[in-house]
Amino acid sequence: MKLYYTDRSQEDIELAFMWYELQRKGLGFDFLDCVETSLRNILEFPEIYVKSYSNYRNCVIRRFPFSIIYTIEGDEIIIHSVFDNRQNPEKRP
Repeated sequence: MKLYYTDRSQEDIELAFMWYELQRKGLGFDFLDCVETSLRNILEFPEIYVKSYSNYRNCVIRRFPFSIIYTIEGDEIIIHSVFDNRQNPEKRP
Protein backbone atom coordinates (compact mmCIF):
# COMPACT_ATOMS: atom_id res chain seq x y z
CA MET A 1 0.00 0.00 0.00
CA LYS A 2 1.05 3.56 -0.65
CA LEU A 3 0.73 6.31 1.92
CA TYR A 4 -0.37 9.83 0.98
CA TYR A 5 -0.81 12.94 3.11
CA THR A 6 -3.23 15.77 2.52
CA ASP A 7 -1.91 19.31 2.94
CA ARG A 8 -3.99 19.55 6.09
CA SER A 9 -2.43 16.48 7.66
CA GLN A 10 1.09 17.70 6.91
CA GLU A 11 0.27 21.03 8.51
CA ASP A 12 -1.23 19.25 11.54
CA ILE A 13 2.02 17.34 12.08
CA GLU A 14 4.21 20.43 11.63
CA LEU A 15 2.15 22.52 14.07
CA ALA A 16 2.11 19.77 16.70
CA PHE A 17 5.85 19.23 16.31
CA MET A 18 6.60 22.93 16.78
CA TRP A 19 4.28 23.20 19.79
CA TYR A 20 5.84 20.19 21.53
CA GLU A 21 9.36 21.47 20.80
CA LEU A 22 8.45 24.77 22.48
CA GLN A 23 7.25 22.86 25.54
CA ARG A 24 10.46 20.85 25.87
CA LYS A 25 13.38 20.40 23.51
CA GLY A 26 13.20 16.94 21.96
CA LEU A 27 9.52 16.38 22.76
CA GLY A 28 8.57 17.22 19.17
CA PHE A 29 10.83 14.43 17.96
CA ASP A 30 9.23 12.05 20.47
CA PHE A 31 5.87 13.03 18.96
CA LEU A 32 7.16 12.31 15.43
CA ASP A 33 8.46 8.90 16.57
CA CYS A 34 5.02 8.01 17.92
CA VAL A 35 3.37 9.21 14.70
CA GLU A 36 5.77 7.03 12.69
CA THR A 37 5.00 3.99 14.84
CA SER A 38 1.27 4.53 14.31
CA LEU A 39 1.78 4.95 10.55
CA ARG A 40 3.72 1.67 10.38
CA ASN A 41 0.84 -0.05 12.20
CA ILE A 42 -1.66 1.49 9.79
CA LEU A 43 0.38 0.32 6.78
CA GLU A 44 0.72 -3.19 8.19
CA PHE A 45 -2.90 -3.57 9.37
CA PRO A 46 -4.93 -0.80 7.66
CA GLU A 47 -8.35 -2.27 8.46
CA ILE A 48 -7.73 -2.96 12.16
CA TYR A 49 -8.76 0.55 13.26
CA VAL A 50 -12.45 1.30 13.58
CA LYS A 51 -14.37 3.56 11.26
CA SER A 52 -15.26 6.64 13.26
CA TYR A 53 -17.31 8.37 10.55
CA SER A 54 -18.29 7.17 7.07
CA ASN A 55 -15.08 5.61 5.67
CA TYR A 56 -12.73 7.53 7.96
CA ARG A 57 -10.69 5.40 10.34
CA ASN A 58 -9.20 6.57 13.59
CA CYS A 59 -5.82 5.49 14.99
CA VAL A 60 -5.01 6.94 18.42
CA ILE A 61 -1.34 7.87 18.74
CA ARG A 62 0.38 6.35 21.76
CA ARG A 63 1.49 8.79 24.48
CA PHE A 64 0.08 11.92 22.82
CA PRO A 65 -3.55 13.13 22.66
CA PHE A 66 -3.75 12.87 18.87
CA SER A 67 -5.43 10.58 16.36
CA ILE A 68 -4.53 9.84 12.77
CA ILE A 69 -7.66 10.10 10.63
CA TYR A 70 -7.32 8.17 7.37
CA THR A 71 -9.17 6.37 4.60
CA ILE A 72 -8.32 3.30 2.57
CA GLU A 73 -8.83 3.97 -1.12
CA GLY A 74 -7.89 1.01 -3.29
CA ASP A 75 -4.21 0.36 -2.65
CA GLU A 76 -3.70 3.79 -1.09
CA ILE A 77 -3.97 5.07 2.45
CA ILE A 78 -4.83 8.75 2.61
CA ILE A 79 -3.93 10.57 5.83
CA HIS A 80 -6.54 13.32 6.13
CA SER A 81 -5.72 14.72 9.55
CA VAL A 82 -3.55 14.28 12.60
CA PHE A 83 -6.21 15.48 14.97
CA ASP A 84 -5.64 16.92 18.42
CA ASN A 85 -8.18 15.03 20.54
CA ARG A 86 -8.43 17.97 22.92
CA GLN A 87 -10.20 19.97 20.18
CA ASN A 88 -13.91 20.10 19.48
CA PRO A 89 -14.79 16.80 17.72
CA GLU A 90 -17.01 18.75 15.31
CA LYS A 91 -13.79 19.84 13.58
CA ARG A 92 -12.95 16.28 12.52
CA PRO A 93 -13.34 15.40 8.83
